[in-house]
Amino acid sequence: MAEIVCALGVPHTPAFPRMARSEGPEGPVERLFRAVREQLEAVQPDVLVVYDSDHVNTFFFNNWPTFAIGVTPQIYGPNDDNSGLPKTVVASNEDLAHHLYAGGIHSGFDFALAQKFEIDHSIMVPLHFVTPKLNVPIVPLFINGVAPPLPAAKRCFALGSAVRSTIEGWPQDLRVAILASGSFSLDVAGPMMEPGGNSGTPAMDWSNRVVELLGAGKITDLLEETTSDQIARAGNVAGEILNWIAMLGMLDGRKPAFVEKHDGFGHAFAAWRWD
Repeated sequence: MAEIVCALGVPHTPAFPRMARSEGPEGPVERLFRAVREQLEAVQPDVLVVYDSDHVNTFFFNNWPTFAIGVTPQIYGPNDDNSGLPKTVVASNEDLAHHLYAGGIHSGFDFALAQKFEIDHSIMVPLHFVTPKLNVPIVPLFINGVAPPLPAAKRCFALGSAVRSTIEGWPQDLRVAILASGSFSLDVAGPMMEPGGNSGTPAMDWSNRVVELLGAGKITDLLEETTSDQIARAGNVAGEILNWIAMLGMLDGRKPAFVEKHDGFGHAFAAWRWD
């Protein structure tokens, strides 16, 4: 029987690989990702289920799913040039992906099925740091966190619960880790970006509030406060928080092993363990 062994939450800023090289091994980017990677390596997962919001690189507005799952034996990425990472192929677990697709349908979540697709920096940057050898197959689950109307926070939490049940119903022995990728407050090339830049953090107070609630395990409060209006005030890609909320739906009330803010940014790093 499959078992979930840990869950991780990280951001995916495309400049992170360059920042890590510039800051060195004790800089905040490398240090925070290392803390997450150590939690993952300690549980030795067989597969990594990734909640992600595409940045109009995998899908486009003429075919834009609210929820989608990638079902394929391997995945190419990154398909954008923002991160400077080399283009490569990442293994996937096609059988588990199909099981999650079917389980989602049976649970009332009408996943779009993606079989020919590529992934961008929002998955490849986290993998670069947490599985640098790319030796853990992934299953990507896409949640619309970019193009309104976004799914409701409580709906995404319920999605995570359904995915957890489907994983637990997998008949083979499999150690499954979960990764949520995204920020809590971020505006890219929009009206709330910082002057002279291409992005900004318009709601640092909201990001701090999310970190506070995560650390305290107050998930009900987080679901109530993560409204569409709050997300809109936090930036045009602040809907990435929905990836974290779907991941939280899989935790069965667990509190994190650690949660840490990345000073000056609208995101955080966190890990939950099942042992």
